[in-house]
Amino acid sequence: MTAPQTRDAKHIACAEIVPDCSFTASAATEEELLKKVVAHAARDHGITVTPEVAAKVKAAIKST
Repeated sequence: MTAPQTRDAKHIACAEIVPDCSFTASAATEEELLKKVVAHAARDHGITVTPEVAAKVKAAIKST
């Protein structure tokens, strides 16, 4: 049996990937969190998330 998933169980701080960026985000799932990160990357950094960047993002995600 698995534990029920809690709201905002995944967290990321962009500064772990892009120094001096204060963006942080939380979501219930990794998929939801990645959507937020992709939007942030495009809006604030002007980049498209490549597979290499996605791997760095996934490595920086923390679970509660």
